[in-house]
Amino acid sequence: MNKEQEQIRKKSPIQIKNKKASFEYFFIEEFTAGIVLTGTEIKSIRLGKASLVDTYCTIINGELWVKGMNVSPYFYGSYNNHELKRDRKLLLTKREIAKLASATKQTGYTIVPLLVFIDPKGRAKMDIALCKGKKVFDKRQTLKEKEDRREMDRAMKTFKH
Repeated sequence: MNKEQEQIRKKSPIQIKNKKASFEYFFIEEFTAGIVLTGTEIKSIRLGKASLVDTYCTIINGELWVKGMNVSPYFYGSYNNHELKRDRKLLLTKREIAKLASATKQTGYTIVPLLVFIDPKGRAKMDIALCKGKKVFDKRQTLKEKEDRREMDRAMKTFKH
């Protein structure tokens, strides 16, 4: 991910993150995909009413789909409001999908959504990553590093005063 793409994500008013992903997985490679949404879904996402808890991506017939993404119903939507947890298609190039398909055939690899954001043109985008699952000792190491960083920050704050 280059600096320009990072700036776009930081400027986005909506950033729906999958907070557990970095604890559960090692990120091998990241991609940015468009999401095929209905009218009320994009309105709900622009209000920040979505969740990436327990979501995953799968490839079906050469197309990438996100499963388990929760987009709350739009408050002002009428009878044609969307379903809460329907499967949504992700838009990537054929080459990227083929790369992900070949990688996920290996054991231990999966595709996980990381972030949903709104780009400057008002479209919903999703950052996904090809991931390898962490073992229990890897998770312990991650927690230890996080605690060490927290201790160092506390020490620096007391040292400055």
